[in-house]
Amino acid sequence: MKIVWVNGCFDVMHLGHVRMLKFARSLGDYLVVGINSDDSVRRLKGDGRPIFTASERREMLLSLTEIINNVIIFEEDDPVAVMKRHDPPINIVVKGMDYVNLQIPEKDALPDVMFHFYDSGISSRTSKLVR
Repeated sequence: MKIVWVNGCFDVMHLGHVRMLKFARSLGDYLVVGINSDDSVRRLKGDGRPIFTASERREMLLSLTEIINNVIIFEEDDPVAVMKRHDPPINIVVKGMDYVNLQIPEKDALPDVMFHFYDSGISSRTSKLVR
């Protein structure tokens, strides 16, 4: 069984997220989504975030039953420790194209990191959605 991992805050779900999740699911048999805890989102995105609690974000993601098999909430700012503990082991990590030129810890944890290239231009990096 090929296990695929995607992680993020998923604080405001948008089309870019859905496209990336579908792409990730197409690469394997089982898709695990790691989401940052509320405290972790606050550290990464600042005061006023998250908009939705971790349990609300988890419930929204789990509703995508044709795509996602499991959602894990993690406290750390990067998911490597959680990924390494996953059983069965994760085979592929998928990141969005905005991470291509960044140093990402997952590259050292797993040999197979793939990037989802999309042209929607949709992002929720700031406190409001940007197109």
